[in-house]
Amino acid sequence: MATMEIQELDLREMGTLIQSRVVLEVSNQVQSLLDSLETTTLEIAVTGESGAGKSTFINALLGLHDGDPRAARTGVTETTVSPTPYEHPRLPRVHLWDLPGTGTPRFQAETYLQQVQFERYDFFIIVASERFRQNHAELARAVAAMGKRFYFVRSKVDLDLRASQKRRPTRFQEVQVLREIEADCIRQLEKEGLEFPKVFLISSFELHKYHFQLLQDTLAEELEGHKRHALLLSFPSVTSEAVQKKKASLRKHIWKRALMACFVSALPGLPLHLNIPLLMKTLDSYRKAFGLDDSSLGTLALTASKPPLELKKQVTSTLGKDLSENVVQAILSQAATYGRVAARLVKDRVPLLDNLVAGGISFVAAYYLLHTALDSFAQDAERVLLKAYDLDNELQSSVFYPPEPGFIFD
Repeated sequence: MATMEIQELDLREMGTLIQSRVVLEVSNQVQSLLDSLETTTLEIAVTGESGAGKSTFINALLGLHDGDPRAARTGVTETTVSPTPYEHPRLPRVHLWDLPGTGTPRFQAETYLQQVQFERYDFFIIVASERFRQNHAELARAVAAMGKRFYFVRSKVDLDLRASQKRRPTRFQEVQVLREIEADCIRQLEKEGLEFPKVFLISSFELHKYHFQLLQDTLAEELEGHKRHALLLSFPSVTSEAVQKKKASLRKHIWKRALMACFVSALPGLPLHLNIPLLMKTLDSYRKAFGLDDSSLGTLALTASKPPLELKKQVTSTLGKDLSENVVQAILSQAATYGRVAARLVKDRVPLLDNLVAGGISFVAAYYLLHTALDSFAQDAERVLLKAYDLDNELQSSVFYPPEPGFIFD
């Protein structure tokens, strides 16, 4: 009976059935990949002595100013008595933990790690504003013994530089002073028995300077897979290099976003169209990742002592200025036009693939949109940085050129 029923189905009905099942199965697999990406957690522990600037450092990483209700409490006295998580404002599964200070006389590294539940953290950042001491080295050794990575951040280097310049105004050389500070930190830690310690000189108020980019690069290199992606998205883009690395990480996942947006077009019986709300959500997340939303621009303006409107004027791309459905539809229509001639040829010769071809056109259109958006947002972000920090370097060009024909294979 089943055989007779199959024989009675015409070719188009069979194709429709097969397409529906294929699309459903593939869409489930792609959604699973996206779910895995979006549910990845990143738990960063920040510890050090009272007054070292832990909370200020955390707020700088989160892109929050001290007055923000979501920010870590700052002060000249120890404000943290138990591990306190601070959720990233854009990535709810990324947390920076402000751990209690390590400088008390009763401090014992192993006991301390048990108390703060060391196993929950992906790595530890140990902050000191002056000299690294024995307790820092003890903590680092205990962290390493438990299979976790640790990094030393020497904070407040901007204050050290200003003090040095006042002491020796005629002989002051910033690069030389920074080298001296770094060498002294390494010497102290090696004296305490640590081999090849990684020390990064940071100013939480001037992240675009000194070793912040090196810190980010080091962390990214030593994290794997989705955690590396989460780190690159969560850290503020304060240099051109950071902007480009964030763009590259996002670009790796464009094809998944494009497929999910166009699967509805491959289902039989539906006209050629895309999931516009899904694309709008993705584009909005891109814009926020590059710090181009009003809230991020406002925080950067406060940090850089610039008028917010002055930074906002640097956002010149079409999607950056007007992320609306009308603009998105216009870009999609332009991209879809490229595939319609080929689609007609396929439709005439192989009617069975009618709906799959429609889905293919939609995929190219969605991919083109997201690819274009990443390039334009990255260019906007670099212009904003140049203006915010009065950088001398200029972008080679502020004009956006559409991707070349091979762009899908980046």
